Amino acid sequence: MLKSILIVGYAALALASYDGNLNYQSPSRRHESLGVAVHKVVKRQTPGAAQNPSRLNFTHGVASGDPYPDSVILWTRIAPMLDNDRSNITVNGTAPVYNHLTEPYVNASRSPICVNYRVSADRRFQNVAYSGTAFTSSDIDYTVKIEARNLRPFTYYYYQFTVCNSNNTSPLGRTKTTPRPNDKVDTPVRLAVYSCSNFPFGYFNAYGNTVRKDSVDYVIHLGDYIYEYANGEYGWGNSLDRIPQPDREIYTLYDYRRRIATYRTDLDLVASHQNFPWIPVWDDHEVADNTYRDGMSELNNTEQSFNEVGGVSVDQRKMNAVRAYFEWMPIRQVDMDDNLRIWRNFSVGSLLDIIMLDTRNYDRSITDLYWNTDYIADLKEDASRTLMGGRQENWFYRQLSSSKNRGATWRVIGDQIIFSRLNLSVSFGPESPFNLDAWDGYLANRNRTFQHLYDNKIGNNIFLAGDSHANWVSDIVWLDNQRYNNVTGEGSIGVEFAGTAVSSPSPAGQNVTIAQANNVSSIIVRDNPELQWSELYYRGYYELHIDYEQVEARYFGVPTNRRRTGEEIPLATFQVRNGENRLRRNPTVGGGRVENGFLRGGRTVQTNRTVNTGNNIIRP
Repeated sequence: MLKSILIVGYAALALASYDGNLNYQSPSRRHESLGVAVHKVVKRQTPGAAQNPSRLNFTHGVASGDPYPDSVILWTRIAPMLDNDRSNITVNGTAPVYNHLTEPYVNASRSPICVNYRVSADRRFQNVAYSGTAFTSSDIDYTVKIEARNLRPFTYYYYQFTVCNSNNTSPLGRTKTTPRPNDKVDTPVRLAVYSCSNFPFGYFNAYGNTVRKDSVDYVIHLGDYIYEYANGEYGWGNSLDRIPQPDREIYTLYDYRRRIATYRTDLDLVASHQNFPWIPVWDDHEVADNTYRDGMSELNNTEQSFNEVGGVSVDQRKMNAVRAYFEWMPIRQVDMDDNLRIWRNFSVGSLLDIIMLDTRNYDRSITDLYWNTDYIADLKEDASRTLMGGRQENWFYRQLSSSKNRGATWRVIGDQIIFSRLNLSVSFGPESPFNLDAWDGYLANRNRTFQHLYDNKIGNNIFLAGDSHANWVSDIVWLDNQRYNNVTGEGSIGVEFAGTAVSSPSPAGQNVTIAQANNVSSIIVRDNPELQWSELYYRGYYELHIDYEQVEARYFGVPTNRRRTGEEIPLATFQVRNGENRLRRNPTVGGGRVENGFLRGGRTVQTNRTVNTGNNIIRP
């Protein structure tokens, strides 16, 4: 009897420890079958087959994300190998999607890897605020993701994982909770905003610079965290020994796991995850180029497409990508329907609400796939076209109204693609001068958004954008509907800050000169009355420093990605004052002066003043 009780007790503990690892769960609470059947994982375990702790490694550091006032997501990977689990069960045979019984395909792990974790407000863990035990296995690529709960708001915490019954510990991580929704925030909230990191194009120096400066509280990532191409298709990594793995275009679950894992070997990316909580969202390349509801630029739901890529459907590829993303990124389980939901929101005290959108994968209508550009140009004003799908779009408008009604000072909208109208006739020609893969290809959706903002008098809107690999700063205005004065900014309903890429090349060309890039910028600013600054040359990022009086955007360029360095060049600074709904003019935008690009009504003064953020990553 005692033996039976002990066995039952151990089984209950095991199930609890599995359940504590969020990666065993489905990405959708409505579709639990998309998760891993933990009871089957437990059933295949072999007594006495425990992994030797000395042969286990924390292969990719630690990470945290999706902070709340009382909790945060913590992540690590503890594995007997650097490589990833090779199960492609989601795309082979007749097994249901997301059935992660890897045994028929790989030598599935016969015992779980057990880790303890602890969280404390001090780095020595003298007062542990939260702790627990979690299991992982080959089924989820040996990843661990837990929710640390019962924490204090707007507080720094340190965390660490340890292999059970050993001294094998992970690196020490640092994270931070957010203020409670109604709390007054006494210090500015600081955000780093990144997008578009391409491994073969160079080192991710921009990620590390905010760590070396310790200049932000949270990281916003707007997508293109990885790219799906083989080496040489978009970036040649041989000279830098940065060849993306596996070295082919990726389709399978293993492919996506391995690609993310390759990117996570970049030391500056590792450091950013280790030191700051992330709030990420995907763009298109986390799945494939120009993804939409029913396809992507090089794959669609036709027999010909299915056969050409080796028998992978659009839906299977998306499921593989989102499963790997969910396993590897420190994000919360999102309540989605049959599609892919990552859109969500965060309240940061009474100061701001962060609204993260998915304008790519969730439910958007067909986009420009390069062979159908004229067709999309004819459709761009169709009232039925949507970037977000009806469910997300209505949620977005409710969030905007709710944010205003609760009295939040600012609304920060994390969007993958450029929201403002952007006439790019200098690049595309006068007949079809717009990027139809951005909001310019979905005019009805943008007009509905404008109408909701203007009709409900919702101000203090800060739109963020990535994707374009360039810096853009604009007033947000419903052109042809609202009067707008581009000298004073009157008529604007907010501001858009769009950022360049971490390493992906300039839209003006990988080898463009500063003079050539600035000449193109001058033409683009001339052709777009609401656009105040364009800068196409530098790779980098920007920071937002937010208080109740203003939002200040600080743009930084990285001199080179060809070597790992902490150097950066301050490019420009802009302010938005509370209640003004436009970029501050003093007397012109940006103080009348920028380091590079073209500033409306201002000067470009190239000083090449380079700041060294430090030679070594600071430790938490």
